[in-house]
Amino acid sequence: MKLKKLSMLCLAASALATTSAMAWENADGQFSTSASVALSTDYVWRGYSQTDNEPAISGSFDIGHASGLYAGTWASNVDFGDNTSLEIDVYAGFASEIGDTGIAYDIGFLRYIYPDENYGWNEAYVSVSYSYFSAGVAHSGSVYDSGEDGTYFTLGYDYDLPMNIALSTGIGYYDYDEATILSDGSKVDSATDYRIGLSTELVGFGLDLTYTATDSDGDDIYSGLGSDKLTDGRFIFTVSKSL
Repeated sequence: MKLKKLSMLCLAASALATTSAMAWENADGQFSTSASVALSTDYVWRGYSQTDNEPAISGSFDIGHASGLYAGTWASNVDFGDNTSLEIDVYAGFASEIGDTGIAYDIGFLRYIYPDENYGWNEAYVSVSYSYFSAGVAHSGSVYDSGEDGTYFTLGYDYDLPMNIALSTGIGYYDYDEATILSDGSKVDSATDYRIGLSTELVGFGLDLTYTATDSDGDDIYSGLGSDKLTDGRFIFTVSKSL
């Protein structure tokens, strides 16, 4: 997930799916850890392939406290055509529920790190969920290390279907502070991505099939990366395992 200049490079939305489960808990139940590993046919983030349309392997490790505090890290291979081949995300936050209302929330901070390159950047996020619905906002004061603001809004709907199959849908809208100027002189300062997927668990492995796509504005913005195929609509298949 990188960008040096908004007018040259941009990324869009949708995350590589992984699953995790509690792997360890201390005697009084105050602390717990979880970890996961996943193999996917592509790593698409907010609408744009981070691996040049190639497979990705990712892993995560998290530690949580009964109060709701948590911290963790997630990593995946990437391919931006430069010196980095790895993305490392480090994050911390607080997640809890509001009384007996059924409303859950999550507030946190995330740092994107790319070894062998110097365009790491920060993002703060907040999300709320109720029943089958969720909404979130993520904001950076220097999105993609560009020096410009970027805010990403999401809406999601998740529903458990029969036969242990889960439906997950979502839409994301990226609002950039600085518009990208296209070859025809027009300006684009936002992009929208969509996803819909089905997931299940089989013999201890998580299986996920998700279709993701980006709107025409996203295609126009991200075409500066050198290949319009990086934003094409596609199916992504992921196999994951909780450790």
